[in-house]
Amino acid sequence: MHELSIAMALVRQLELLCQPHPQATVQTARVTIGPLAGVEGHLLQQAFPLAAAGSCVENCQLILTPSPVRILCPACQLESEVVVNRLSCPACGHWQTKLLSGDELILQQVVLNQESD
Repeated sequence: MHELSIAMALVRQLELLCQPHPQATVQTARVTIGPLAGVEGHLLQQAFPLAAAGSCVENCQLILTPSPVRILCPACQLESEVVVNRLSCPACGHWQTKLLSGDELILQQVVLNQESD
């Protein structure tokens, strides 16, 4: 399950964001995942608490937002949203399209909770 290693890398990134704020914890982290990213969202959700245990990220709510698969057709210049296994242009049928989105795994937003004594 490589989602655990991805979760561990995500926790490391979040910990780095907490370093300038010693009393802070991460309240929420929003991650965008495309269907072509090679990451199973439900497995990442399961692995994240294991990777975050004992850190400033321990009580973080991980919010996963799916992104669509978007292509650009070089033949007719149509930009369109397509399904995962149909990357050809829906207008002209050209099969050598350029992938614009759908393969990303992006940390979009982090909300820190500054604890005070």
